[in-house]
Amino acid sequence: MQERLQKILSGRGICSRRKAEEYIERGLVKVNGEIASIGQKADPDTDHIEVDGKVIEERKELLYYLINKPVGIVTTNASRSDQKTVRDILPKELQGAIFPVGRLDKDTSGLLLLTNDGVLAYRLTHPKFDHEKEYEVTVSHPITDGQILKLEQGITISGAKTKPASVRRMGPATFRIALTEGRNRQIRRMCQKVGAPVDQLRRVRIVTLEDRVLPEGALRELDADEVVALKASVCIE
Repeated sequence: MQERLQKILSGRGICSRRKAEEYIERGLVKVNGEIASIGQKADPDTDHIEVDGKVIEERKELLYYLINKPVGIVTTNASRSDQKTVRDILPKELQGAIFPVGRLDKDTSGLLLLTNDGVLAYRLTHPKFDHEKEYEVTVSHPITDGQILKLEQGITISGAKTKPASVRRMGPATFRIALTEGRNRQIRRMCQKVGAPVDQLRRVRIVTLEDRVLPEGALRELDADEVVALKASVCIE
């Protein structure tokens, strides 16, 4: 069945529809050896479609999973002999089929999205999109309102100030912080700067995704409504 090229490329997880239009306009998309044009349709089952010289793969099933990563697990899709990785705690049938979106450092626990949807992964991780991720933080001693205000306004790390953050106190030494950026060990470094070293750090939300009952180390597939809401939040049709 013929479909617009933008829809075909998006459905294969190659790029968004808008990006597909850009590729077509730049002459990077070919159908049966001929440079494609905007609005052109093709049949992915019978036509030979290339993007920047690479033949597109057959339609793949897009998978979306959420894991509650424990402390001590390294966020990587590669196998390592020296440390236990996220891949190691996945069921065998999913190892190599899905990959982590973004990172949680070894000492941080909480929610981590795994998928094979390259378009969604790009939208969630590229700095220009400013999507929120929320963390629950426990520091070594009671944190003051002044320290919280500094975290909200931004902290200079390695010569660059962090973006404003939303901070909500949960207890004397516990708070939640929502960031729209993800520098290396950012929350730990911010807290250290204001004199409140982190004892425990746990991610509790990824844009629209939350799960308060998923056990530590457990994995579950996202339901259809969660996938739709997550894609809508990053402007994917």
